[in-house]
Amino acid sequence: MVIIVLGVGATRGWRSTLIGAVAGFAVLAVIVAALGVALASIPIGPLRVLVGSLLLLFGLQWYRKGIARVATRGLAGMAEQEPQDSDVPATGVDWVAFVLSFKGVLLEGLEIALIVVSFGLAAGQLGLSVAGAAAAVVVIGAAGFALKGFVTRIPRSLLQLVVGTLLTSFGTFWAREGLGVPWPQSDLDILGLLAVYGLAAGTYIGLERRRMHRLRLVKAV
Repeated sequence: MVIIVLGVGATRGWRSTLIGAVAGFAVLAVIVAALGVALASIPIGPLRVLVGSLLLLFGLQWYRKGIARVATRGLAGMAEQEPQDSDVPATGVDWVAFVLSFKGVLLEGLEIALIVVSFGLAAGQLGLSVAGAAAAVVVIGAAGFALKGFVTRIPRSLLQLVVGTLLTSFGTFWAREGLGVPWPQSDLDILGLLAVYGLAAGTYIGLERRRMHRLRLVKAV
């Protein structure tokens, strides 16, 4: 949840991203308050397919743009401020940032709620389970906020590639889980997806840079 909000905020802007995160928490709070222990009966699969598919659509778009920009600009200039994306509105609500943040918070939050209710009921300690979940959200949220300054200093081209890789990996993971096909190592397979997409990005960047180098040689001749 924090990774998605942090990445989207640093790439698209913080205002709309945080509004989306707060809205996601608000909807989640209403769902939890209205359903309570009945949460355990919610079919999470269809929601994972929907959210995973949407994350894949956005993630692959940013993934492609990130590869092209890193291939063109490289990784130099960590403190350089690159131009804002043309599709990011200068004023008003950035609905792309809002929706991505909202969906990420809502889905991850709902999964947390399902785990909390299931474990709490099984152990007969629902209150203690809720307290543990709340503490985890506070600690991880504080860690994400502490990393905000570092993330915003990363070049936009590289950051877009990183966020695109993250969204594509999470989208792939959730979509497959929602279809009822289990991952061999469960959540650990997200790391494998990150490695695969990262390696593919590095390969494409190398190929694109060689292509641009050949074009410059041809023009020089």
